[in-house]
Amino acid sequence: MYRQLMGLQQLSRRTITSSARRQIDNSVKEKQKLFQEDSGMPIHLKGGTRDALLYRATMTLTVFGFGYVVFELFSAAMPKKAQ
Repeated sequence: MYRQLMGLQQLSRRTITSSARRQIDNSVKEKQKLFQEDSGMPIHLKGGTRDALLYRATMTLTVFGFGYVVFELFSAAMPKKAQ
C-alpha cells in the first residue's frame, strides 16, 4: 500500500511539473503605445468598443441611481396622508 501511494505521489508530481505551460504573448508594449499616443480621444475610451459600452453602462446606472435616490429622498420628506 505504501509503494502504491509513493508511486501515485511521484506520478502526480511528474505530471504537474512537466506539463507544458500555455504561452501567453506579452502585449504590454502594444497597449502602452495605444494608450500613450495623442489621438484626441479620452483615455477611458481608447480601449475600443468594450470600453465605450462599459462607460455608457456606468453612466446610465449612475444617472438612474441618482434619480432613484432623489425620488426616495423626496418621498421620505413628504408626509404620508392619513385616511
